[in-house]
Amino acid sequence: MRYRCAILDDYHDVATGFADWSAVEDRAALTVFHTGFADEEAVVAALAGFHIVCVMRERTPLPARVLERLPDLRLIVTTGMHNAAIDMEAAGAQGITVCGTEGLAAPTVELTFALILEVMRGAGAESARMKAGQPWQTVMGRGLEGKTLGVLGLGRLGGRVAEVAQAFGMKVVAWSPNLTDTRCREVGARRVSKEDLLATADIVTIHLKLGDRSRGLIDAAALRMMKPGAVLINTSRGPIVDEAALIDALSTGRLAGAGLDVYDREPLPADHPFRQLPTVVVSPHLGYVTAENFRIFYRQTAEAVAAWLDGAPVRRIV
Repeated sequence: MRYRCAILDDYHDVATGFADWSAVEDRAALTVFHTGFADEEAVVAALAGFHIVCVMRERTPLPARVLERLPDLRLIVTTGMHNAAIDMEAAGAQGITVCGTEGLAAPTVELTFALILEVMRGAGAESARMKAGQPWQTVMGRGLEGKTLGVLGLGRLGGRVAEVAQAFGMKVVAWSPNLTDTRCREVGARRVSKEDLLATADIVTIHLKLGDRSRGLIDAAALRMMKPGAVLINTSRGPIVDEAALIDALSTGRLAGAGLDVYDREPLPADHPFRQLPTVVVSPHLGYVTAENFRIFYRQTAEAVAAWLDGAPVRRIV
């Protein structure tokens, strides 16, 4: 049997250049999709007859209602070892194997500070003004030294963010549901309550996984707790923040700004208020998008497909 393998959402056209797919192509026909799908009907139509689907993070959701209409599907390989856009229960019920890849923490940590620095210093905005021939030096920046960074989630990413913040001379406070003083000491942070973090941090940055406990965590009430003139950074997942409440807090000037890489709906609609608000810095979910990370993603994706074809799946996600 010759299998059919789809590689989805290869926006940058690097999937076949960043990995050796020869062990796969000997037994499976590869089809690469470079753009996203308009809706679930388009996903089902495009993937009909495919046995293997390789997904890039959560760009193309695979809920139960999509999986049940893909009866030939036998293997999903996702970049990363967790993908909230795949209905794992439905995949298991259909006998679909799901495998993942490793990935780097550094890219998201770096983008977190790119957003922080742009919101606080505005170098990118000033660059755009200079290139457009607009007046010289219009932004009054704010420094990081001496400021307090509040980190929501002190895991692999949040811990690295805490360590980098101290190199800027920042004080770091942290909160998550199960955070310990021991973990805080490891990365130089101080454990506080969520309420104290919101009330005292000059910059709040989110590094929690999206789940039942974190969905809507930063709602209107939480935003009201934040220090007047504070900044919110989100490189985690959009639904952790109540978008309407954040738009209100920014529009009224209660918050000084926000740096956002993730949204409720992606790609972000062209008419979304985040695109218009002058105090918001937006990026198109770039946290994980570096050549170094993608080389790992695609190399291990190809490896996972070949291993499954050999009857010995690797890095299974259960």
